[in-house]
Amino acid sequence: MERIADGLQLLRGTPRHAFNVYLADGYVVDAATRWARRRIIRQLAGERLAGHVITHAHADHQGASAALARELGLPILAGHADADAIASGDLRDRAPVNPLTRWQLRNWAGPAAPVATRLREGDRVGSFTVLETPGHAPGLISLWRESDRTLIAADVLFGQHPVTSRPGLHEPPARFTLDPALNRTQIRRLAALEPAVVCFGHGPPSRDPTALTRFAAGLPD
Repeated sequence: MERIADGLQLLRGTPRHAFNVYLADGYVVDAATRWARRRIIRQLAGERLAGHVITHAHADHQGASAALARELGLPILAGHADADAIASGDLRDRAPVNPLTRWQLRNWAGPAAPVATRLREGDRVGSFTVLETPGHAPGLISLWRESDRTLIAADVLFGQHPVTSRPGLHEPPARFTLDPALNRTQIRRLAALEPAVVCFGHGPPSRDPTALTRFAAGLPD
């Protein structure tokens, strides 16, 4: 695993940074696709685990969640607005309907997973505070630690180009985003925090404290 900040590590994946899974204060944050079960569990061997956080109910973030909960005995925490979709396994209304999202549901999504805790704005996950940041998905949450200005932004932004994988800040593609305008509001909100480190669901972490501010300032209304 790659150390990002105190108590925060990024698990290895192939392709690198394609589907990020983090270990934050003992909480496994996201679970990639259902094909990621082995690589996640292998890297968590020997770690003291507290639970599993799903940032939003998309197939590339909850794919291995049911397996992690079952095999590692982890309680699942998720944003309250996506909790029912995760618990039922029915993700169809969490993203726009198109051939790509239908393919993801068939090939990447995991089964229903029991949600033990429904997170809301201001709740705590270890040393991180929950921020409700809907737009890309109705119940998307980000995790913020003010003490060292570390942000886990999930898919509010991508840290790499979704096609070329070249590092850099990007809005999540509209074909996967229910409300792009609302998501831009969340980008601006996160930029106002002036994070020193930003971690993404897709792409390498950003350590440029001005990059997010510049990016947000250039967004259309």
